[in-house]
Amino acid sequence: MTDGLVRGPDGLVRPAWAATDELLRNYYDTEWGLPVTDERGVFERLSLEAFQSGLSWATILRKRPGFRAAFADFDPDTVAGFDEEDVTRLLADSGIIRNRAKIEATIANAGATVQLRDDGGLADLVWSYRPERTPVPATPAEVPTTSAESAALAKELRRRGYHFVGPTTMFALMEAIGLVDTHLVGSHRRGCSGLWRADGSRA
Repeated sequence: MTDGLVRGPDGLVRPAWAATDELLRNYYDTEWGLPVTDERGVFERLSLEAFQSGLSWATILRKRPGFRAAFADFDPDTVAGFDEEDVTRLLADSGIIRNRAKIEATIANAGATVQLRDDGGLADLVWSYRPERTPVPATPAEVPTTSAESAALAKELRRRGYHFVGPTTMFALMEAIGLVDTHLVGSHRRGCSGLWRADGSRA
């Protein structure tokens, strides 16, 4: 195996971070890096990436059912209508990350998402920052954490009223929903989105 890759008991090759924990392995095998192009799906993942800031992704995945219950399955219209009573409720909800700034940012981001519909919508805006090429990392050290596109997307989202959308968080979002493919070369999931060729060019 190349650096950072592990062959599992099922014979499939994955990065070390997705090789042992069942929750992470399932997320890696069935979801991470596949295209998400609907408003609610992009809003959910944007919200979860914001909550993940400073924490492990495994923590977020374990609490994902709680997040969905607490935030009305990430329906932007409903979340945009949350008030201070809802903030108090969420701060008492052990099923989520109880961080006031991130909770209030998610509510504000829902409102920004509703407003953005008049100008093409959140999903179209995010996908407009798909690069011409994707990284082709052979080792974990070669996986970038930001890009020119993620920085530009973060800047535009902030201009549109979004919070907790820095370049690193937006690059993680881009990885999660298929805008870039940072699966390691040799992983059984490399190229799973169907959007990229082996050399990193657009399919």
